[in-house]
Amino acid sequence: MTLTRILAAAAIVVAAAGLSACTSPSSNTPETPIGGDVITPVTMEANDLQGATVDLIVGQVLNINTGDLATDSYTGEVADTDVATFSKGSSGSGAELNPGVEAVGVGETEVTMTNSDGGIQPLTFTVVVTEKK
Repeated sequence: MTLTRILAAAAIVVAAAGLSACTSPSSNTPETPIGGDVITPVTMEANDLQGATVDLIVGQVLNINTGDLATDSYTGEVADTDVATFSKGSSGSGAELNPGVEAVGVGETEVTMTNSDGGIQPLTFTVVVTEKK
């Protein structure tokens, strides 16, 4: 009976030591989070963009929710493509992709969107892009 208690106590000590090893910090832990340095997109309604100023950082995307209008009915023009670029929305294969604007360089530019199905015509807003801190 004493031997059983000694073996049980030894098993508990070994299990506790093993668990504590799982929780101790590793010197090999990367400083960048898993998945890299992801920048959260900004989502806005198309109707809220008229005359607006949208602040983005380089690499960030403005996701434009088109509401009741088809995502692929919008076209866009960016005055300075060194600052931002426009991506047309699309649909197909069971997926809807909203139109968007990607911040590609520091600066300020005007974006003009039109829609073949109606809505605000033309839809014009300003994008101000700053460097990531």
